[in-house]
Amino acid sequence: MNPYEINNIGKILKNKTYLGRGLVIGQSENGNQAVFAYFITGRSENSRNRIFLESKNEVIIQPCDMSKVKNADLIVYSPVKKIKNNIVVTNGDQTNTICDFVKNGKTFEEALETRKFEPDPPNFTPRISGIITLDGSTFKYKISILKSMDENGTYCSQYTYKYFPIPSLGHFIHTYIDDGNPLPPFCGEPLRIKIPNNIDDFTNIIWDNLYDQNKISLYVQYINIKDQKYESRLLNKNKIQSL
Repeated sequence: MNPYEINNIGKILKNKTYLGRGLVIGQSENGNQAVFAYFITGRSENSRNRIFLESKNEVIIQPCDMSKVKNADLIVYSPVKKIKNNIVVTNGDQTNTICDFVKNGKTFEEALETRKFEPDPPNFTPRISGIITLDGSTFKYKISILKSMDENGTYCSQYTYKYFPIPSLGHFIHTYIDDGNPLPPFCGEPLRIKIPNNIDDFTNIIWDNLYDQNKISLYVQYINIKDQKYESRLLNKNKIQSL
């Protein structure tokens, strides 16, 4: 196995039925853009009853049909928020924790030290988080996972990976290895994947290879490193239900 191989994310996704939530951060092939992508998938009716909505500085998750909501705490949150010159991307309400800490001059790591995996036994779903910091000429990024050290949720392991951008290279982390009962948590370092220059190419390769029955929503953003102008794509499998 070549530890420096850059993989095609479509091939990673294609034969997996359930990865939970997925996060990618990296740099476009031409080196001009910081890139991130975030997707959600779901097996239960409660999880599938969601869509992404985009506003100026954040992406929010909203139920499609409020009458079907059973437990909103773990399914409704802001997966993407911009704070100062940072973009925070996570799979839960730790987005707010990180933004609050950054706003007060503290770090990504300090914020996540106050959190742990999700309280959903027997899965104890990992919390995955990322932060992109732009400085006008380049950027850097970090990816974190908080997960249980055992099947009982006794202790929380905290891992943070720090990266400098390399053209065409992205790092991909997801909550589960694949489907199961209980769901097996992600193991090892974030996966190295190729990021093309074209946002539509990248969006389509992710969306088209997510398992159709379980995929829900995808958000992709390409940010110009110099002026921080961005292009985004948002895909929802569902439509919001009228009241």
